[in-house]
Amino acid sequence: MMRDPEQTIGNLIDKQSVTFISSVDADGFPGIKAMLAPRKREGIREFWFTTNTSSMRVAQYRANPKSSIYFCDRRFFRGVMLRGTMEVLEDTASKEMIWRDGDTTYYVGGVTDSDYCVLKFTASSGRYYANFKSEDFPVPAS
Repeated sequence: MMRDPEQTIGNLIDKQSVTFISSVDADGFPGIKAMLAPRKREGIREFWFTTNTSSMRVAQYRANPKSSIYFCDRRFFRGVMLRGTMEVLEDTASKEMIWRDGDTTYYVGGVTDSDYCVLKFTASSGRYYANFKSEDFPVPAS
C-alpha cells in the first residue's frame, strides 16, 4: 500500500514526457491518444494540456466529459490511471496560463488563435500499478 499517494504518483508523473488520454465517442466506445506531458498540474487532481479546438477529442469531451489519463514508467514497469472529467477551456486566462514560447509552431495565431484551447482534467479516483500489484485510491477534493 502506498504511504503517500500524492508524492509517489506525482514523482512518477513528473518524470514522463507522454500522457495517454481517453475520451468516449458517440457510440460509447473509449478512445485513447498520446499527448505531451501536462503543462501544469496541481497535486494529482488537476492537469492542464494544450490542444486544437477543432480536434475530434474536443468535440467528444464537449459531448461527454468522462475521461481518464494514464502515465507509464516503462523503465520500472509502473503506471497510474486517473479517472475523472475533462473540461474544454477557451478563456483568455486559461490559455495564457499554460502558453509557452514556441507554441506558435502549433497555433500560428498565438495565444488568441481560435484553434488553441486548454484541456483541464480533474481526477476523482485512480489505480496505481507497481511491483506486480494494483491498488485503487481516491483523489481528495482540493
